[in-house]
Amino acid sequence: MRTFMHGAAVWDVACPQRPSRVAGVTMAGFRVRDLDALRMVPHPAVTLLVDFGTGSPVVDDAAGRQQRGSVVAGPGVGSGGAVWARGENVECVQVRLSPLIARAVLGASPADLDGAVVALDDLWGREASRIREQLGDVSSWQDRFTWLDALLARRHEAGPPVDPEVAWAWHRIVGSRGLARVDGLAAEVGWSRKRLWSRFRSQLGLPPKRAVKLVRFDHAAHRLVAGEGAARVAADAGYADQSHLHRDVMAFTGATPATVAGEPFLAVDDIAWPSRGHLC
Repeated sequence: MRTFMHGAAVWDVACPQRPSRVAGVTMAGFRVRDLDALRMVPHPAVTLLVDFGTGSPVVDDAAGRQQRGSVVAGPGVGSGGAVWARGENVECVQVRLSPLIARAVLGASPADLDGAVVALDDLWGREASRIREQLGDVSSWQDRFTWLDALLARRHEAGPPVDPEVAWAWHRIVGSRGLARVDGLAAEVGWSRKRLWSRFRSQLGLPPKRAVKLVRFDHAAHRLVAGEGAARVAADAGYADQSHLHRDVMAFTGATPATVAGEPFLAVDDIAWPSRGHLC
């Protein structure tokens, strides 16, 4: 477990010692006593937040809605800096699910989340409460990761896979770091544009064009946090110029590239998620 401070808050971060048995699943554990409002930066994965401590995280969105406790958020949730997390005595496991496996694990399409943060109870009913109790009874982070990973593996095995053509298009987008030409994806898989767009959105939770922009932004944001200059990032990440990067970062986060480079969420991201291979 690693510890760092942000303001007056002390964060403990735990990472699994072994990779998940399911490709596309990554996890991290967090413990923080006083969680001030923390911007949720959009990410190209489905986020599952499972709390089990004495406190409870609270997620606020731009519409004034609040979700307490365990939640699920689709890919790209938080755009415009509209979603914030806070709470006291928060203990939770955060799971990132590749959109390719999210439908099987969740038992519902990410598209059903409709771009919002949804209570896990609404998706899994009583099972969500049993998960919370089980994680609270386990004494170590590694045992929590192992138990939760086994649960996710069982759900994944029982759930439906995405269409091979949809999976291929997603791999193409991720492999190109968001530089794939969207108009050519349908031709490459031998489908009509309408069919691919419909299947892609219904199974992964966002349309291909949005996926391209989100993956490109994620790549650029991590390079900004790593200390690279905005001009260099813009050129290498496929933006027309630095102003284009600025507009894209503002649209996704509600903050400038300079602010994003120091975002506490992305600082946590560097500790908890040392590899981003889970996107595939």
